[in-house]
Amino acid sequence: MWVCHSDVVLVASGERRSRLWWEIALVLAISVGQYAIYSLLSLVRSLIKAAQQGQALGDQQTQLNPTLADQAFWDALYQLLDIAFALALVGMVLYLLWESEASPFRRIGLDVAGFGRDVGRGLLIAAAIGIPGLGLYAAGRALGFTVAVVASPLDAAWYTVPLLVLSALRAALLEEVVMVGYLFTRLRQLGWGPWAIILSTAALRGVYHAYQGVGSILGNAVMGVVMGWCFRRWGRVMPLVAAHALLDVVAFVGYPLAASLWPGVFAPPS
Repeated sequence: MWVCHSDVVLVASGERRSRLWWEIALVLAISVGQYAIYSLLSLVRSLIKAAQQGQALGDQQTQLNPTLADQAFWDALYQLLDIAFALALVGMVLYLLWESEASPFRRIGLDVAGFGRDVGRGLLIAAAIGIPGLGLYAAGRALGFTVAVVASPLDAAWYTVPLLVLSALRAALLEEVVMVGYLFTRLRQLGWGPWAIILSTAALRGVYHAYQGVGSILGNAVMGVVMGWCFRRWGRVMPLVAAHALLDVVAFVGYPLAASLWPGVFAPPS
């Protein structure tokens, strides 16, 4: 039994089911589904390169928040536009969930009602995911099957930290609203059971992080299970957004310090 939304989700039938499948396919094609395909291709290329050069996957690197232009003004502008267009996808998904009798924000729990409780829950989720995840990443780097993830530029500009915080918020909203709030609602309308939804969306979350290596696939799939279970339990996306944003802010902003303190684990391969 779902302990979830305040509104009752009716199972669709007939033509409505067909339209929902098309809607899901299109949403995934312009968001996390697209990222999953490119991520798998990136992993394949990395594996081929590693085999050709006789090196481990861990000898390669990937950048999460690269500089987009040489000049500070254009770099900041392009990054802000990148964030804004990603958030437009979030807006589109909320629009699709908007029904006359229910606000999409209230429907998936993306509002400030109980904000303090949501943040507290987010902190607990972040601790439960972040600490083991850090250990898994370190193990993957040591064993050579996880790519070195350069979370932010080492030579940060004056505007870097605010943009990294916005980037973390962008990732949290995009992934949790689409992967959890939207997909859980639509798949429930198609008659899927709770654990079928949780495990399938967790697998997709793992796949679109495949570009980071095998360890990240596993770690993010586990994260997906935790996030899905929490959404099933609480019926609110906001704690998940808070947890995800906190994890990414720490990873992005704290990366230069981590790379200097533990270069063998976090610094880019020389």
